[in-house]
Amino acid sequence: MRVLSPTGVAGSGFLETSFEAALAHRPHFIGCDAGSTDAGPSHLGAGHAAFPRAAVKRDLRLMLIGARRLKVPLLIGSAGTAGADVHLDWMFGILKEVAAQESLSFRLALIHAEQDKAYLKRRLRENRIKPLHPAPEFDERVIDRAERVVGMMGAEPYLRALEGGAEVVIAGRSSDTAIFAGLPVRDGFPEGIAWHAAKILECGAAAVVNRRTPDCMMAWIRGDHFLVEAPDPALRCTPQSIASHSLYENADPFLIKECSGTIDLTASRYEAVNERRVRVSGSRFIPAEKYTVKLEGAEKVGYQSVVIGSVRDPYIIRRIDEWTAQLEERIHARVKQVYGETLGRADYFINIRVYGKNGTMGPLEPVKESRAHELCLIIEATAPAQEIASAIAGIIRHQGLHLPIPEWSGLITALACPYNPAHLDRGAVYRFNVNHVVEPDDPYEMFPMRMFDVAAARVNEAAP
Repeated sequence: MRVLSPTGVAGSGFLETSFEAALAHRPHFIGCDAGSTDAGPSHLGAGHAAFPRAAVKRDLRLMLIGARRLKVPLLIGSAGTAGADVHLDWMFGILKEVAAQESLSFRLALIHAEQDKAYLKRRLRENRIKPLHPAPEFDERVIDRAERVVGMMGAEPYLRALEGGAEVVIAGRSSDTAIFAGLPVRDGFPEGIAWHAAKILECGAAAVVNRRTPDCMMAWIRGDHFLVEAPDPALRCTPQSIASHSLYENADPFLIKECSGTIDLTASRYEAVNERRVRVSGSRFIPAEKYTVKLEGAEKVGYQSVVIGSVRDPYIIRRIDEWTAQLEERIHARVKQVYGETLGRADYFINIRVYGKNGTMGPLEPVKESRAHELCLIIEATAPAQEIASAIAGIIRHQGLHLPIPEWSGLITALACPYNPAHLDRGAVYRFNVNHVVEPDDPYEMFPMRMFDVAAARVNEAAP
């Protein structure tokens, strides 16, 4: 079975020359991931996509035209980044637009992944929602606070859609590998080989050694092995690059968990066929004792404003930890003066990041002594309302600008702010609040499907 992955995520792009070269191999289907939690919780919480609409439309247009030219299925998972209903509808709108502009006709399946809160509460009371490590506290109040909760579907809903006659599938939140593994497994290829090939395909050409830009990847799945190669002749796969990609986004380099089981790579063998192609064999699949679906949820934390300023004073840099701690206390004191008892310390949050010292890793930074001649401070104020966060940011700017130091007796200017006004209002901010799995009765109950007959400018919902 020949499988084409045009890119690691719809909207990130791929070369049209690579895509045409891949189509010349006549893949049996085209699959593409369209989302992830990599971009953070705001996309699930706020209901927007990580990539611009124009970028997603460009990629989807090429994939849709290519799939319909070959008359092969096109499978898109994790629509609109986070894969909730609002994201699914957003991508559905783009697809209808492309179909009308290109005069394309096909049968479409939309698979929903956003979860009903009543369903989650019922499963929680039945003790069928279990934590993954590390998991935050999870109860019915967490479910209520979540803006949205999605389930990460496995391969089975895709197969049900194809069995129902779908030629194009747009799915909500999905396991990246499930997009690519279902059809080969259904057609009798070994599960370990199919799932491992899917793991390599999910990120497009990310598994090459000399990646220049997001691009296409092809796999040839066979009875006891699979071959993988990038269609761009300038890109090379090596045994090391393919083996190392098996660790990508996984804590264990040998065991990769999916809804229906675990991909076991302990006996996998990686061999160079030539300078650009790799052969993989020996991969196994261990069926799960219980079918589980991972849950992802996001809740609103508050509203945020940010002050950015640089420090170049050597006296302040030498005592930066002490200086920022004093700054934070001054901020809290001034907030109390302004708001009194109406805004307690637990109602807002101040966070100071010091780039040039430990801004990236925080307390995990192994280099303890900074020799920087300047530092960048990003100071966040998070509060229940944007007006309050903005007001605290104004306090931050003024307190940081003139915070005294022992080495100077007069007024100083400590921060150089690149923007005016000095603070940036970010709006609502979110955090993930779910890291759990649910045990459904079957692989389909959490993922309702709708079928449509798309004929250029006309879209009719079809009977299931």
